[in-house]
Amino acid sequence: MSEKSATSTVLIDNDQCRLTLWSFDAGQETGWHTHGMDYVVMPKVVGKVRLQHPDGSETTADMLPDTPYYRSAGVNHNVINASDAPFSFLEMEFKA
Repeated sequence: MSEKSATSTVLIDNDQCRLTLWSFDAGQETGWHTHGMDYVVMPKVVGKVRLQHPDGSETTADMLPDTPYYRSAGVNHNVINASDAPFSFLEMEFKA
């Protein structure tokens, strides 16, 4: 894992779901990945992320604690902490 890599900690993994805590220092990223399952993200703190997309475009999103969002399987991106402070979120992936 490089200094630029965010830390992922799997908290629950069973037949129904996987819950992962993602923790980022300023500038750290998830790395490119494609979501194989539908998922919900729940930010734990205020933050801003920069999303890199396969077509080369980038978008930013303000993240607020306890303000979840849902995405369908197939999303391909790299998520970067664009804040000056640590940032974290919970990601719940649905297996069934």
